[in-house]
Amino acid sequence: METTMVSKKAGGEGGHEKEGSDGSTGSSSSDNNNNNNINIPISGGHKHNHSRSISYDEKGIFEYFGWVYHIGVNSIGHEYCHLRFLFIKGKYVEMYKRDPHENPGIRPIRRGVIGPSLMVEELGRRKVGDGDLYVIQFYSRLDEAKKGEWHPTNLLLFCFKIACSTAGEARKWMEAFDHAKQQAEYELSKGGPEMLLRQTSNLAGNGASDGYFEGEFGDALEAHEWKCVRTINGVRIFEDVSDSKSGKGSLVKAVALVDASADTAFDIILNLDRHRRYEWDMLTGDLELVDSYDGHYDVVYGTYDPKYLTRWQSKRDFVFSRQWFRGQDGEYTILQFPAVHKKRPPRSGYRRTTINPSTWEIRSLNTPMGSDAAKCLVTQMLEIHSAGWCRWKKNSCSKFEKTIPYALLNQVSGLKEYIGANPSLKCETSAMVVQSKFSDVSISSSDFEDVEVQDEFYDAIAGDSSTSSEDEDNEGDANEGDANKGDANKKERKVKLKNVSWAITSLALKRAADPDANKELDPSATPVNIDASQFNGSLHKGTDEADSNCWTCPSGRAFKIRGKTYLKDNAKVMGGDPLLQLIAVDWFKVDKATDKIALHPKCLVQSDAGKKLPFILVINLEVPAKPNYSLVLYYAAERPVNKDSLLGKFVDGTDMFRDARFKLIPSIVEGYWMVKRAVGTKACLLGKAVTCRYFRQDNFLEIDVDIGSSSVARSVIGLVLGYVTSLVVDLAILIEGKEEAELPEYILGTVRLNRVKPESAIPLEA
Repeated sequence: METTMVSKKAGGEGGHEKEGSDGSTGSSSSDNNNNNNINIPISGGHKHNHSRSISYDEKGIFEYFGWVYHIGVNSIGHEYCHLRFLFIKGKYVEMYKRDPHENPGIRPIRRGVIGPSLMVEELGRRKVGDGDLYVIQFYSRLDEAKKGEWHPTNLLLFCFKIACSTAGEARKWMEAFDHAKQQAEYELSKGGPEMLLRQTSNLAGNGASDGYFEGEFGDALEAHEWKCVRTINGVRIFEDVSDSKSGKGSLVKAVALVDASADTAFDIILNLDRHRRYEWDMLTGDLELVDSYDGHYDVVYGTYDPKYLTRWQSKRDFVFSRQWFRGQDGEYTILQFPAVHKKRPPRSGYRRTTINPSTWEIRSLNTPMGSDAAKCLVTQMLEIHSAGWCRWKKNSCSKFEKTIPYALLNQVSGLKEYIGANPSLKCETSAMVVQSKFSDVSISSSDFEDVEVQDEFYDAIAGDSSTSSEDEDNEGDANEGDANKGDANKKERKVKLKNVSWAITSLALKRAADPDANKELDPSATPVNIDASQFNGSLHKGTDEADSNCWTCPSGRAFKIRGKTYLKDNAKVMGGDPLLQLIAVDWFKVDKATDKIALHPKCLVQSDAGKKLPFILVINLEVPAKPNYSLVLYYAAERPVNKDSLLGKFVDGTDMFRDARFKLIPSIVEGYWMVKRAVGTKACLLGKAVTCRYFRQDNFLEIDVDIGSSSVARSVIGLVLGYVTSLVVDLAILIEGKEEAELPEYILGTVRLNRVKPESAIPLEA
């Protein structure tokens, strides 16, 4: 894999870091005095091979290594961006100035141990100097208050950041750290192994992350009915005919199979380089960045020559926003909205044009075993209010071909042809290899003699005691020549891991059996009659579908869950009735995210009726906004939880186990189509996506879901809140089944939120 790297000075003087012929990085003496020099990758520079590799050593220990950019702040408060070699081995991580494979005996400048409380957050695309990097942040959930802080001398994990030149590289590093975390969790639990091999099969592959991938379709039934109306240059044009008589315009999409990875297609679409866009984009080729926010949102300004679309010769310009994120299944989504920005007021000599709202969805496809050719499915969707569309789709010539929507639909065709004409964009450059036999992954601390390992895990990368802060590049070099003699060039038995096809074999879903209450709940206990009228939350229960600012409890039939044979054929079935009964919903307004709602004296859990219930599951969805909100769901069981069941293991298990199993399936039943595309219908492991805190006491378990802990989640929830009064949202909560004995899955609880009004939230009294 190649990464473009050019040294740039953020200031105007001083030295710069450069890469030597052996892959090492050095710095001039002025680096220590002027550390505001930022070394970044930018397009058009000289290329270096920054290889990245994944393997298992002779002991069956997971390894992942390669070049990254380490971002930090030095002792005098200046930001730096250094090229560093990062090496993950098992649960250990080390950082070097040079490649240790090419420089035997070199000592790391940083080292540490990855533990179960490690949190990995994708900060998105950030401007660093003159270029764009994809930044990843690592922190400990045990010390989240310090998340994102810069420390001048200590590189602790809660403020440790690395950056990559492409979204694909960032994704693979996130998966590598996640796998190392899972290895640490496995060593702690020593329970049944959860096929670690399977969860790393795409770290160097095409981007369809097995650890989360739930199939090519969503996990909730959608109302769209897509009909192919035209095929142009290998691109299929579809129209949603499910609501064709509504008079609201036509929802259409262009779909193409592209010979590149999803990461590559995403980078091309997001790239603003004019020369590159000229090769595939006839409409938005001239773009410039106006503003950017939080790494997942920006505003761009563009101009275009209208002679390609109309006989009028007046120049046109436009402003639109772009919001993007990557799902747990590796699929990219880009939302594009027309926008207004004070930095780009109407311009003399130009006619301001409104670009149709549209979305890009980019999903990697599995390729045959042994093939280096990556493939992805690219979809662009937009709403059209043009009478010419109806005539054009019937193969009759119309003025539609001179419109902006037509030009937008042709972007997919241009992208497909551009990638096809550039062979270097088509192939993945690295192959996934693992040891053929799975073995115990424990590592002796003697393998890392210089790391002091206690009984606990340190979720930190601490500096070597013999070195100071990293910005002092002239220190520590003397130690790099010290040779650590040992066995070298050990032969490894490796085989290519067979790609796993995750396609759903059939769309015909079988109805799942309702959950066996005798299996999940104590069969020896007498059921309690749950009288929901005794529990009143601040959000009232709806009387019918037309009611608003309320909740109801739908069945689980609109959701798809793992069937009995899922581990063999990935088949999913229709969900059944929920195991737990939703008895109330609270809609609170709070000054800041508030945990342990169940302990509040006025909470229904503390009422006499609440204390008599055998078990209550409290889900507290903490919504970041101004003000902040808490949506609290209360689910009750008619009998105590069976301690030996999957639910019992979840309720009384470790946070590590809960994070790996707590799953939510969203679905926008009614609402603006752009919001539907943003939220999606894919199952999400909440403990992997955001910070979840668990509180077990008496007859309840409370799960506090901090949506604001993830920049991606904040971005999506911000969009949802803008349309929430017109949305009907269904949510299903379940515990993920990973082993045959835990299948089929069952729906733990559901809720439907009907057009909730933010102003109706009541203050949570202290």
